[in-house]
Amino acid sequence: MNAAGFGIDNKERDMDCIILDGKALAALRAPLFAERVRALKAANGDAVPVLATILVGDDPSSATYVKMKGNACRAIGMASRAVMLPADTTTAQLLAEIDALNADPDVHGILLQHPVPAQIDERQCFDRINIAKDVDGVTSLGFGRMALGEPAFGSATPAGIMSLLAHHGIGLAGKRAVVVGRSAILGKPMALMLSNAHATVTLCHSRTVDLEAEVRRADILVGAVGKPHFIRADWIKDGAVVIDAGYHQGGIGDIEPTGLVQRCLAVTPVPGGVGPMTISTLVGQTLDAACAAADL
Repeated sequence: MNAAGFGIDNKERDMDCIILDGKALAALRAPLFAERVRALKAANGDAVPVLATILVGDDPSSATYVKMKGNACRAIGMASRAVMLPADTTTAQLLAEIDALNADPDVHGILLQHPVPAQIDERQCFDRINIAKDVDGVTSLGFGRMALGEPAFGSATPAGIMSLLAHHGIGLAGKRAVVVGRSAILGKPMALMLSNAHATVTLCHSRTVDLEAEVRRADILVGAVGKPHFIRADWIKDGAVVIDAGYHQGGIGDIEPTGLVQRCLAVTPVPGGVGPMTISTLVGQTLDAACAAADL
């Protein structure tokens, strides 16, 4: 598989591996988002888009992610509202908080930080979010619409990956894509987005027989299994596009990176690849929701 096969002209680019730098793309998009916020305020009586984040419990990693999302909102002139709930919150109590945010016209996007404590029915709570405010793409209705190619906010991480690929001109039609991991908010929507872009997709998981052989066939590989360096570098063929959606302590991903930059068409760094695009997508979709709510 060569670069031209992905719609990239070898004569017009450096022959080195493309680093799919999500941090750089998020920084490029931020001023465009800020300009849209200013235009929305001018047209809507100085009202600003608001993202409400719900954090249940005191998990430090989740708290860090929520803080980062709030900072990203403020950086472009949006507002964020943090809803902090104790670890012993019940499903009924969390549903009541979501209902209040659904009913609040000043809130345009709702994010329920994953994971929630074990006593909470996470799927029921995700599905309580009004689809017009489901800017993280977690509801069953939003997932179904996305799968059918209908308008919906996509799950933020896979939607961010799709934006990253498009920005770098990496064509997907006809390519063999392998997604390792089948979570409802990452692996499954990722596979469907790739399929909707006309890739031929294999969705792998813990019971896949001979995972190494499946990975070796991939023109486009997405690691979303949630296990550090679970996917071996020597499984990956030369010329592949490698997307690592994992992040673990020590700044490592799901895919062993050894030697990939020397022989792959494109790779995401960890950190700095997929993560910043997740937040950028969440912010952008909240802005879209605010514009829709204002009929703009």
